[in-house]
Amino acid sequence: MANKYSLHAKQVEPALNVLDLFCGCGGLSLGFEKAGYNVLLGIDVWEDALTTYKYNHKNSDVLCADLSTLSPEEVNKKIKGEKIDVIIGGPPCQGFSVAGKRIIEDKRNELYKSFVKMVAYFKPKAFVLENVPNILTMGNGIIKNAIVNDFESLGYTVVTKVLMASNYGVPQNRKRAIFVGMLDGKTYEYPEPTVKEPITSWDAISDLPENSVVDGTFYTSEPLSNYQKLMRKNSNGIYNHEITIHTERTQEIIAMVPDGGNYKDLPIELQQTRKVHIAWTRLNSKKPSITIDTGHFHHFHYLYNRVPTVRESARIQSFPDDFVFLCGKTSKLKQVGNAVPPILAQVIATKLKDML
Repeated sequence: MANKYSLHAKQVEPALNVLDLFCGCGGLSLGFEKAGYNVLLGIDVWEDALTTYKYNHKNSDVLCADLSTLSPEEVNKKIKGEKIDVIIGGPPCQGFSVAGKRIIEDKRNELYKSFVKMVAYFKPKAFVLENVPNILTMGNGIIKNAIVNDFESLGYTVVTKVLMASNYGVPQNRKRAIFVGMLDGKTYEYPEPTVKEPITSWDAISDLPENSVVDGTFYTSEPLSNYQKLMRKNSNGIYNHEITIHTERTQEIIAMVPDGGNYKDLPIELQQTRKVHIAWTRLNSKKPSITIDTGHFHHFHYLYNRVPTVRESARIQSFPDDFVFLCGKTSKLKQVGNAVPPILAQVIATKLKDML
């Protein structure tokens, strides 16, 4: 019988190498790392996001560059010719607009085309592209079809689906369109939901204090949910918990809105003070959060009369507490809001790894 040191012992597979395009602060990368991939490089044009990325992804390199002009050869040089197994990323697709039955060419489409160009050059075993849900329905699907055709022409079998983050253990009703392409005739199978009961806003942030704390302050409460235990797992304290001080009038108006309420709960004369449909929305403590955006000025804590802090927003996005955001507060909020929830990314990545 073979012992564990014999030649018959199971060989450990080397980790799959990943290239993250339009990486932002690294939500997708973090999910892939936690699923056991080796993220070689994150590329983005925004220096602040890369500062946070580099601080938290110690084993990955970063490259600050405009992907519309960056050549695959330069990327290959940066990674010293290492093989890329999977390319991931979320190219901005503001450039897609439709007239009649055709796509209007827009300079900004070059960002998406650069993703295609990298896939064509590196020929990874698979790619994962994420975007806003309406990319699948714009122009009666001609945008989606154009994207799929671009990758199919490179030999990939592409499947698309809109995933709701709260079905996979993220305390947020955030929808993302996911494109996954695989080589060799393999077809990606999307993961089934991983939770029966969605994780609520209360589950996510109820242990965090009402007021600001200095970075590294030890927790002021025991964890009140399993989700909070998960988020605290490798952390030595609270970071990025600096509250926004609103005017007295703004606080008075927020105080009129109940847990889970919105502008419709205000007196009629106050309902039009902000001209957006999500104005004066309080998180619902008994439900997952609404989608957090990069502005964070219209939705408020379910209990406190203020917007969520960077750490509360990060919890809602499923960033663990040991993931620390750097640069100014507005920048940090934007970094969080732009990111892919790491727990959702990990579920997608784990399923892909099983198939690869």
